[in-house]
Amino acid sequence: MKKFVEKPAQGTAPSNLAIMGRYVLTPEIFDYLKTQKEGAGNEIQLTDAIERMNNDNQVYAYDFEGERYDVGEKLGFVKTTIEYALKDDSMREELTRFIKELGL
Repeated sequence: MKKFVEKPAQGTAPSNLAIMGRYVLTPEIFDYLKTQKEGAGNEIQLTDAIERMNNDNQVYAYDFEGERYDVGEKLGFVKTTIEYALKDDSMREELTRFIKELGL
């Protein structure tokens, strides 16, 4: 990877790739985190530390193909939960009945 960007503003993303939040990192990442300054949202961002580590040693990424769920926002979390619950044979019928009872 050439660059990692945490939560770019809409329309400014440098590519159509997204960080999915699953990492295999060496213990070296903790050295970068110890000195990491606050980033997006005034928080220490793991992505920023990975970006710094990438500047010193190449970091690799996996180009995942499949469904991506954004559970970092409330609505995304709810949508994902409902979708997976509807795929579950043990919950589908009761959840479908509940949704119909809401009268939406």
